[in-house]
Amino acid sequence: MKLSIKSFTSGLCLSMAIVSVPVLAQDADDPANINQAEKEYSPYVNRDYPQNVYWGDSHLHTSYSWDAGLVGNTLGPDEAYRFAKGEQIISSTKLPVKLVRPLDWLVVADHVESLGVALLIEQSDPAVLATEVGKVTHDYYKKGEIYKAFEHWGLNVIVGGNNPLKDPELTRRVWEEIVDYAEKHNDPGKFTAFIGYEWSSAPQGNNLHRVLVMRGNAEQAKQVLPLAAYESDDPEDLWTWMEQYNAKTGDDILAIAHNGNLSNGVMFALKNMNGKPIDREYAERRIKWEPLYEVTQMKGDGEAHPLLSPNDEFADYENWDRGNWNGEQKTPQMLPHEYARGGLKLGLQVEKELGVNPFKFGLIGATDAHTSLATTREENNFGKVSLMEPAADRFSGQIVPDPQNVGTATYEFETIASGLQGVWSKENTRASLFDAMRKKETYATTGTRISVRVFGGWDYAANDVHSPNFAQIGYNKGVPMGGDLKAAADGKAPRLMVQAMKDPDGANLDRVQIIKGWLDKDGKTHERIYDVACAGNRAIKVGRCEKPVGTTVDVQRATYNNSIGVAMLSAFWQDPEFDSKQSAFYYVRVLEIPTPRWTTYDAAYFKIEPPKGVPPTQQERAYTSPIWYTP
Repeated sequence: MKLSIKSFTSGLCLSMAIVSVPVLAQDADDPANINQAEKEYSPYVNRDYPQNVYWGDSHLHTSYSWDAGLVGNTLGPDEAYRFAKGEQIISSTKLPVKLVRPLDWLVVADHVESLGVALLIEQSDPAVLATEVGKVTHDYYKKGEIYKAFEHWGLNVIVGGNNPLKDPELTRRVWEEIVDYAEKHNDPGKFTAFIGYEWSSAPQGNNLHRVLVMRGNAEQAKQVLPLAAYESDDPEDLWTWMEQYNAKTGDDILAIAHNGNLSNGVMFALKNMNGKPIDREYAERRIKWEPLYEVTQMKGDGEAHPLLSPNDEFADYENWDRGNWNGEQKTPQMLPHEYARGGLKLGLQVEKELGVNPFKFGLIGATDAHTSLATTREENNFGKVSLMEPAADRFSGQIVPDPQNVGTATYEFETIASGLQGVWSKENTRASLFDAMRKKETYATTGTRISVRVFGGWDYAANDVHSPNFAQIGYNKGVPMGGDLKAAADGKAPRLMVQAMKDPDGANLDRVQIIKGWLDKDGKTHERIYDVACAGNRAIKVGRCEKPVGTTVDVQRATYNNSIGVAMLSAFWQDPEFDSKQSAFYYVRVLEIPTPRWTTYDAAYFKIEPPKGVPPTQQERAYTSPIWYTP
């Protein structure tokens, strides 16, 4: 038989096409289809799921924010990005500073209200000098009376509403500068610089701030001017602006609600700004545009509160629970509406009534630093604002005022060196990171870089958690953090697999916990905490490690060591009290061993007495986005 070149090449092409069919037919973005092609010799063929966690800060302010630039911050977006990328720079107070390791991504989220006012004052811009409030603020600033400049502008413009920067061209000029800096520093695959800003609503002093993050590029962002709280302080109007931005530019955008501990119960209110009960439309719009919640940052941790969770021995962690910006005292009735766990439980109740859960959010951490420096390590804490950068006298600075003299003041020593956001993503690009945030495959830490992953499903085996193909099994048989368990198989209960690894530059791990919240048949919510892995061969008794992990902290010298705890913890857990008729959520909390608090490091460094009223040690932690079950 003769074989022509033509028939040989035709046959080769046909055979190649046949072999390629499974690859071409596979939806690479659907984890359910991972490795569903016919078996290949290389086990990694067609594997396509997030394999890396990327670290970043979604809430950093530079000198372009009025309450940063007017209180001593001289560093703009350019310095903020350079610092985040690992460069050593000089802080506003002339101190050299550097991160232990670079970040992977950053959102410069300057307040759009009075955007760039310090820059305009520094330039003696005629538009600022043309108004009395601008001229007085300018003169204070130029004379070096920085705090007077900040106070004058804050009282007359931010509080009084006498805004001298109404010219949209002024805002556009500064906004486009910020956008251009993001474009300059965005380096796909190496470092992601998101375009974003902060909308700073605070009706009656209740903090309802949102950070907005854009998926796209400068061409899209420059088509609009950001919505300011001057124009509306109603979140529903913000969502309308976001809808209009999306329709005009084709770009996706999301809002991250500021942690709610200064909102006095308004963050997860069950009424809208007009006092009407929230309805299905409200719930649908909120969860569409606000898929994430900032659970921890410098102004306190907002995961849980001991009054809400009396059986949670770790709920009393850096709570800010005195009042709001106007000095209105907080009441216990407000707390469920401003802490993350309370909001998640409220969401189950609302969903039963409306059919949609408006509080079905993922958890993230960020700094909210106003120094241009995303520092979150306790021994490298450059504080909330530049006036409170490292110095022997910084403990006494006041962050939240007490205008009514009723005890609502909060001080610099009560801030925390927090937090960071880990994103499980296929690559370090705007599109990939943003899409992972949209899916809530992201989590919060209080500043440490704990690596944690959780999957939920019905069919995991106990040994799956120890498999080298842990993530692949997790996706094939279930859902990751942020996902939904759609239906309960007969007689089965949710099974969760968790892996957690220590920060390579930080402390060992103490324990892994699963926090469950659920809604009973009477519409009441409940919660329970399960310790599922404990370091040091400690037994788990009645859902808890039998004893504390211990401590190695030397408070006087501000040191610790990793002779206790472990580098990695894994856990397989099946819900022992599952009722397939009850809605529920599950998220993971990972705790490190005790380490010195930043105030302890400062006291040792400056050889001063530590402040009274704060513990000398703390346990850094991570909070994953939940996995939900809906009947």
